This record gives sequence, structure tokens and C-alpha cells, in this order.
Amino acid sequence: MTAYHELERRYARIAAIGDALGILGWDAQTIMPDGANEGRAEQIATLSVMSHELATDPRLGDLLAEAEADGALDPWQRANLREMRRNHAHATAVPADLVAAMSKASSLCEMVWRSARADSDFAALKPSLQTVLDCVRESAAAKSAAMGIAPYDALLDEYDPGARMERIDALFADLAAFLPDLIGRVIDKQAGEPQPLRPVGPFAVEDQRRFGVAMMERMGFDFQRGRLDVSLHPFCGGATDDVRMTTRYDEADFANALMAVIHETGHGLYEQGRPRAHLAQPVGQARGMAVHESQSLIMEMQAARSAEFITWLAPVAREAFGGSGPVWEVENLRRLYGRVERGFIRVDADEVTYPAHVILRYRLERAMVSGDLSLDDLPGAWNDGMKELVGVVPPDDRRGCLQDIHWPSGGWGYFPSYTLGAMTAAQLFDAARTAVPEIPAALGRGDFAPLVGWLRRNVHDTGCFHPSADALLAAATGRPLDVGLFKRHLETRYLAA
Repeated sequence: MTAYHELERRYARIAAIGDALGILGWDAQTIMPDGANEGRAEQIATLSVMSHELATDPRLGDLLAEAEADGALDPWQRANLREMRRNHAHATAVPADLVAAMSKASSLCEMVWRSARADSDFAALKPSLQTVLDCVRESAAAKSAAMGIAPYDALLDEYDPGARMERIDALFADLAAFLPDLIGRVIDKQAGEPQPLRPVGPFAVEDQRRFGVAMMERMGFDFQRGRLDVSLHPFCGGATDDVRMTTRYDEADFANALMAVIHETGHGLYEQGRPRAHLAQPVGQARGMAVHESQSLIMEMQAARSAEFITWLAPVAREAFGGSGPVWEVENLRRLYGRVERGFIRVDADEVTYPAHVILRYRLERAMVSGDLSLDDLPGAWNDGMKELVGVVPPDDRRGCLQDIHWPSGGWGYFPSYTLGAMTAAQLFDAARTAVPEIPAALGRGDFAPLVGWLRRNVHDTGCFHPSADALLAAATGRPLDVGLFKRHLETRYLAA
């Protein structure tokens, strides 16, 4: 067996453990009884350490060096080797005891967060969140020393290879200067238009589920390799060929669950579309979380909120929920789903205000990781940032710094991916419509196949063949990430229409 094939065998074992962790994580957020919290934290920590031990086996370094000298590898194998080397650098920087401590701390903190959020009690969360933050800082410092990059850059690199603060700072500074004026202009414009009517429920959960499943099938989701369940926070997880998606239902508003389903189905389609010949290998994984977020946002924001799709959706939704009257007319639903408002909750935010929520979190987590912001000062800093960027101040911590699961569950360095993903989605959708001009008309028939087909060829099936998100974008669209395209998209959709 060559060194390269031995590496493939070893990384396939690591991938299998990752799949098991994915199912355990899904179970913890959906159906696991509360009394199993500590046992589940121990299970996840044990598997995490096993994976870490495999990924840091001293023999791997020699195998990587030997394989890199092999001139007979094809381009996909070379790309796989590059990704193995990157994964090895991250894994070997952090000791196993810290991996275990981080896993346990985040599992337990996530469970504390559930009750603290419901009670709007930041003080109850703070001790366990401090433990997570201490682990994050220690891990970031270790990776910084090993990889020769800044601690926060090391966290970014876990989720988006090659992402760095310098580039994100420039992109986000551009947006932060642009958004407050845009938000004000859009709200002023919409104030002079007929105010949209909201469909009045109740909308039975079973009816919403049936409608969501039908939408997933229309989008191309394969229920032989995935499923839909309920969780406190919608997500897409699970394992290879076992994609576990969740949403949450509100009987007063069917649109929240529907848009969450469309969003998560974008993630699910990406997972189901990864290159089948390389599913168990690093090169067969998604090309970072910004690209992953782009696949959910291209479905939810670019496609499902387009005028063409809403024209199709209005009569279909009216029939599904037994509606009647002006509230179900196309123009009303267009105004409703294009409504821009200054709100407290990120996951409920519209396309225009959403990036401001993400920029705030990016600034805060950078400051917490560096030690410039203490957890004691987080609620106040959050509220100040919301006032500056969005124009509102949350009335309590449940609608403020307690609203997101990411920090309690250990997801530090992830938040920038959301807005990088939104920019990427706008750029990919623009390129897809140029390459396949019938995409808008197809969406007007509720047909996602032309769009999904283009994404399969240019994003999903490429896995990690390209070394970075920018390289993937350049191959698919002819240019690296361009914030100007995203800004033009927002102005065209919300001011020119």
C-alpha cells in the first residue's frame, strides 16, 4: 500500500467518527432527554479524543511527507493531500486533554444555555460560558503558535480555510458604512407603500410540516438519505448520506418554518451533492462554512424571495393553508417577504439588516477572544452595538446576547461565515442566471432544477478541490468575492423595485 492510500484509509476512519458525532449532536438537539446531558457530553468527548488521536498519530507526518513526494498522484489526490496537510496542522496544534475539555465544556454549556435563554438569565450562563471561552482562547493560542497566524485567524481558518481578519475587516467595514443609510432609505421607501397584510393563523403544525416536506422534495432533497425534525434552533447536520435537518414551527406564522426549511434544504442539498468518489476524504467535504452558508442563502434569499418564485408560491400556499382574500395575493406576499425592519433577532432578520447582526457578533467575539471584552461587559456591549448598527436596543438578554447557540456550543470564528456566505450567494446567483438564463422563469414555476443543476456542477461536486472559497468563486464566477455585487443586489431588490 502506498503512503497516499494508507492516508486515505486513516482519514476515512476519522470521517466515520465525525459522522457518529454528527448523529449524536443531532440527537442531543432534537429528542435526547435532559437527564442524558452529562452522559452525552462524555460520549461526545470520548469520540472527539479518539478522532484527535487518529489525526495526530506521529506516523501521519511521515506518511504525508512520503505522499507529497509521489509524482504519480492525480489532481484530486493532490488536492486531497493538501487538505490532509491542513487538517493535520490544526489537529497537531492542540493537545488531546484540551480537545476533551473543550468538548465537555461546550456540550454542558449548550444545555445550560437552553434554560438561561428561556429565562433571559445571562448570569446563569456566564460561568459555563467562561469555561468555554477559556478553552477557546487556549486552543486559539496553541494554533497561533503552531501555524504562525494570529489567534483569531486560527479560529477563522477552522471554518473557512485562508480566511483572515484583515480581509474580513475590509469587507465588513465597507458594509458597516453602507448598511445604516441603506436600511434607513429602504424603511422610508416602504413606509410610503401599502403596508403588507399578514396571513392569520392558526396554521396547524402538521400542515406546515407537510408543506415544508413538499417544498424540500421540489427542491431536490433526497429523503432516502435524509430527514426533517424539530429543534429549538434550525440546523442541518447528521452524517454522510444521512442528512439530519431541523426547523421550528409557530402556529401563528407559517412563513418562519417554511423559510427555515428552504434555508436548511440549501445546506442539505450541498451535503447530498458532495463528490461521491471522495465522500470519506477531506477533499470530498464542503469548501468551508462561507460556501456552505451561501448554499442556504442562495435558496432562501436569492431564489425563494425573488419576485418570480413568490408569484408561484402565493396560490400554492393559499391552497395548502385554505387561505382567501387580499392577504394571499402575489403583491401582498411580495411586500411581506421583502419587508425590512429593525429587529432584535438575527435568525428572524431580513436580508438588509442581517449583515449588521453578523458584523456585531464578529466584533464582539474578536474582542472576547483577545481579552479586550469580558463576559461581564458582554450584555452592555451587545446592546450598544445593536443601537449603532441596527438602530434598536434589545429589552432583555433573551433577545440580546443569549439568542444564539454558537458561543455556548463552541462555535467561535463561525459568525463571519454568514455574511461572507450572503455575499457569495449573490455572486453565485448572478453567475448562475448569466450561464443559465431560464433560471428565473423556472423559479416562477416552482422549479429549482436549473439552479440546483448549476450549483451541482460548480459548487457541490467540487468539494474541496479548490484550495479556498475565493478560488472556488473565481472558477465559478470569474472573480474572487466582490462586496460591490452584494451591495448592488440589495439596492436593486429593495430600492429599484
